[in-house]
Amino acid sequence: MQAGFAMVESGFTRAKNACNIMMKNLMDFSVGSIMWLLIGFSLMFSAGGNGFIGDLAFFAGKNADSASSLGWTFWIFQCVFAGTAATIVSGAMAGRTKFSGYLAYSAVICAVIYPISGHWAWAGLSGGSGWLGDAGFLDFAGSTVVHSCGGWLALAGAITLGARKGKYTPDGKPRAILGHNIPLAALGVFILWFGWFGFNPGSATAGVPAIGYIAVTTNLAAAAGAITAMFASWFFGRKPDVAMALNGVLAGLVAITAGCDCVTIWGSVIIGGLAGVLVYVSVVFIDSVLKIDDPVGAVSVHAVCGAFGTLALAFVHKDIGTEGYSVIGQFLTQLKGVAAMFVWAFGCGMILFNVIKYTIGLRVTEEEELRGLDISEHGNEAYSGFQIFTAQ
Repeated sequence: MQAGFAMVESGFTRAKNACNIMMKNLMDFSVGSIMWLLIGFSLMFSAGGNGFIGDLAFFAGKNADSASSLGWTFWIFQCVFAGTAATIVSGAMAGRTKFSGYLAYSAVICAVIYPISGHWAWAGLSGGSGWLGDAGFLDFAGSTVVHSCGGWLALAGAITLGARKGKYTPDGKPRAILGHNIPLAALGVFILWFGWFGFNPGSATAGVPAIGYIAVTTNLAAAAGAITAMFASWFFGRKPDVAMALNGVLAGLVAITAGCDCVTIWGSVIIGGLAGVLVYVSVVFIDSVLKIDDPVGAVSVHAVCGAFGTLALAFVHKDIGTEGYSVIGQFLTQLKGVAAMFVWAFGCGMILFNVIKYTIGLRVTEEEELRGLDISEHGNEAYSGFQIFTAQ
């Protein structure tokens, strides 16, 4: 997953920031793993009812063996989820974020923000109690818990940072800043598609026949998302856009993650297909109407499509028509979880990014942005010997 995100983000952005993006994705998981050990794991899977205090034990190794029947296997699997939630944010903030500020917010996300909201929905995995999980909220592998959490944080970060230099004309019209390596981005999407077969079927936490079904719904949603995003860009933009089709794959994957275990086969196709159209509309709306600069479409893919998939599963659930299942009742429960995640993640994000902005600093200088973060932040070049400097 980390390799895929690094390639997608790098390919969709400028060559002069490629080293910076690789370093951020490397540090996401490295810093995130340590923070997961120190604080995050215990906070998310504590026995306490609200997850803020619980039985918080620094150095999670003290209780990893007892957190679930899987022990340390459960710890490392959940650690990857925490790293994913953090790395989603980097795409929306690419090209203008100070590396020191990035390290600070990545650590806080893995240590506190993600674990608390994750506790609300998934504490039951370790025998604990979270208010969303107890209410019947369904999110099997993290459309909301992981992806919307990262997506809403990404939105807060992009708003706080402001747009890249040259992104908008003086009259407010968006200008396309093309990615430097679409083949690299495509490879990243293929790697993520493959990685999702660990992300979703792995959430069954057992070698049971259901993992095959989960893999099928995951695959079909990704395929449908690619097709509908391609046709949406073809219809509205007059060309079948490669970048949009790639984001369509990710949109389908994110959307199906909540209900991959419980929706019908055709339900997965519907969710993925609608997500492919939704990601196109959302990218255009955020860029042109809200005028928020999101270089890779992270908010649209993860926040918007994550929320959509979490809500949509109520209407294509396998239990529709059976006694005890209420479409409207389940939808309202899903809506409660989606709303709670938005308020929590976006609210915490705005506070966190503004604290960083006015302390250690969040954005590089205009000169550093123009030179590229590879040189100004790391003293490296991703493509040594190639002229990649631009005046924008």
